Amino acid sequence: MRPGLSEAMRTEKREPARPEVSGIKKYRNEWKYYGTSGELRLIGVRLDAALQKDIHGDPAGKYTVHSLYFDDWRDSCVRENDAGISERVKYRIRRYGNKEGPLWLERKEKAGGRCHKESCMLSTEAYRDILEQDPEKAFWRAEEPLLKRFCVRCMADGFVPKAVIDYERTAYVDEILHVRITLDENISVSDDFSRFTDGDYIRYPLLDKNRHVLEVKFDELLPGYVKKIVTERNLLFSSFSKYALGRKKLQSMGRIPLYPDVGVRERPRERKGVLIK
Repeated sequence: MRPGLSEAMRTEKREPARPEVSGIKKYRNEWKYYGTSGELRLIGVRLDAALQKDIHGDPAGKYTVHSLYFDDWRDSCVRENDAGISERVKYRIRRYGNKEGPLWLERKEKAGGRCHKESCMLSTEAYRDILEQDPEKAFWRAEEPLLKRFCVRCMADGFVPKAVIDYERTAYVDEILHVRITLDENISVSDDFSRFTDGDYIRYPLLDKNRHVLEVKFDELLPGYVKKIVTERNLLFSSFSKYALGRKKLQSMGRIPLYPDVGVRERPRERKGVLIK
């Protein structure tokens, strides 16, 4: 192992979410709700009059999101979600639209019910190295600190692709107040990782046809008029995780098992719903 890499692996062997520190990281609130097609349609009509639609969408403000999620050999990301651990981290590679386009590596951190997200563009070469399970090659070619950090997690904890999550998103924004409302429909999962970049893979629905997800993201204060639009329909509040639900869907179909037998390595211990490493 090259000098410098072993030290990086020691320091990043287990990467906890960090508490918010003023001036270093800025966390955002994230509320999630379940809603029917009719409920989201009514909310969308009201949001049309109150907020701007995302400029990256089509004329109706809609675009598709494709995310390739990674997890370690213990399925720690799913375990921590199921255990209700408030401080956790997950990585994904994301692309937008129905055509091949730029790839983005994202690190999403949760701490105390709030979120912090980092991202960087991912080259085709780095993506290929990661998919071919050669993260060391990507590490030495990388210039972005986030990509180096992710490669270390791949080497130290055995991060590999575990699920592709797709959905159609309509987004509303207030750029001044930094508020973002998204309506996510037709959420699906796939395990055909080799076709992620071209989108030519079979998708399996995660929710009933008439059930979708609304997300509200803001910094410190959600304007009263926006809160009224979102909450007056009495939608079901949820800590919904698209990735965790997708993994359980794949397991139910007998495709990718959850919590695999760790073999000769020590199985993580759990006590009172908390994962003990």
